[in-house]
Amino acid sequence: MDDFVIEFFSAVHERKLRAKENNHCNYDDQYLQLFTSSLYLAAFVSSFGASKPCPKVGHLSKLLLLNSFLRQSSVGAVNILFQFFVAVGIFFANLVDYGTSKMHPNGWRVFLGLAGVPAFVLFIGSIVITGTPTSLIECGNETAGKSTLRKIRGVDHVNAEFEQFKAASEIARQVRHPYKKTMKCSSMPTLVIGIQLQIFHQLTGIDAVMFYALGFKNDASLFTLVSIFAADKVARRILLLQACVQMFISQTAVGAILLALMTTSTLTKVQAAIVVVHVCSFVMSFAWSWGPLGWLIPSETFPLETRTAGFASAVSSNMLFTFLITRAFLSMLCNMRAFVFFFFAGWILKMGFFVLLQETKNNVPIDPMVERV
Repeated sequence: MDDFVIEFFSAVHERKLRAKENNHCNYDDQYLQLFTSSLYLAAFVSSFGASKPCPKVGHLSKLLLLNSFLRQSSVGAVNILFQFFVAVGIFFANLVDYGTSKMHPNGWRVFLGLAGVPAFVLFIGSIVITGTPTSLIECGNETAGKSTLRKIRGVDHVNAEFEQFKAASEIARQVRHPYKKTMKCSSMPTLVIGIQLQIFHQLTGIDAVMFYALGFKNDASLFTLVSIFAADKVARRILLLQACVQMFISQTAVGAILLALMTTSTLTKVQAAIVVVHVCSFVMSFAWSWGPLGWLIPSETFPLETRTAGFASAVSSNMLFTFLITRAFLSMLCNMRAFVFFFFAGWILKMGFFVLLQETKNNVPIDPMVERV
């Protein structure tokens, strides 16, 4: 919002007013980038901080909230709902942003203040929500753990699975230094896969496309539903590779058109339509592949004894690279212009070669799968 920029980044606003043909450098300001990226730096630190109490509090309790309307769904689909609701949240945030942008001069204060509403709801929910079966068992409360497992599964006969949880929890309890264990050779493949997928999650260039997309990410929630229904029917590798091809074509096409724009200064109607199509194509492919599966696959690959430490490392990698890309993107855009799309296209090509990992779709339990990796 202009009111916000004038209040805190007046030099950026003055540069924006002077810009005529070159809009790539309007927001190239180190302090503005630091302000935006600081959120992800805080998330990077807190991801590790949350890994210690996580087993005690419970990290799969979202299953309880979703059980009433997802009783027949697979765990893979439920995990992907995380990305779905992120997209839904972005959509509502944009609606609030649009509404408050009309409230001069304090609309930005209202917008930032309203962020406290969902935060308060989450705080209340964190107090009343129950623990997960594994966390309750690890804390020695086996009766509550079994009862919670019955609620999640929707059936009374859960003895076999409960015994598996007990055995896995006992193994996990014997691991005194999970982070050290994740660094051992036997744990390295799963750690590398988890971290790389989270890093590639950002190196797709989703932020670069969103800069030009003008809100097309609002529709990402619709296409994430494709992944929810396809995750356990189509091989993970197929979804990721298909998306790599689609995203590579979109990034290259948009980069080529905008490269031509640097000499002509204006887009024809046909060129503008092609850009819109490719932007939508990119968002669609990301929303049903690297967006949700970047979170799902790491959750399927770590064994219970190192799951919290491993997933914390993976998520922290995501936050770190989000911080780095957000911190540098406006400067990259200013200096590289259309070539920034080719930069990310190169990473997408590398991602395609990387996706030669073990398939996690269907009927392979987590801990036996780790042994096979």
